[in-house]
Amino acid sequence: RMGDVDHQRVCSCDRAARKMAGPVIVPRNFVLLDELEKGEKGIGDGSVSYGLADGTDMTLTNWNGMIVGPGGCGLEGRILSLVISCGNEYPDKPPSVRFVSRVNLSFVDQRTGAVDPRGVGIIAQWNRQYNLEQLLQALRREMCSSSNRRQPQPPDGTSFT
Repeated sequence: RMGDVDHQRVCSCDRAARKMAGPVIVPRNFVLLDELEKGEKGIGDGSVSYGLADGTDMTLTNWNGMIVGPGGCGLEGRILSLVISCGNEYPDKPPSVRFVSRVNLSFVDQRTGAVDPRGVGIIAQWNRQYNLEQLLQALRREMCSSSNRRQPQPPDGTSFT
């Protein structure tokens, strides 16, 4: 019986220690390595994809993204290229995103292709639970929003310089 009491005491101490420690924070590089693995395997329905811009980038900072333009808007079926930069504070802070493919969207700077974080909910309300796939899917959904759906688009194949 004494063994049972000792076991209960150890278990309750262990539970208390876990409560005090709080959630485990996964380091940036582990998060990005997981994202790299998912990106290499292919994700979802193929409407978005991403991968490291340079396979030798040990900092896992610079990424390429691709979005297939959704149906029902001026970008339907187009292959849109983006560059994504995951800074040192990622995933606690959102990555910066810039379209390489020229697009006319309310949340994109028409001089540089940079995505305005205030114009895309997932970026404006970023938390470390979000990931690159969710970011690209959110950008794709925003392309069909009422403020973007009917926007005239530049010719396919043109780029921001």
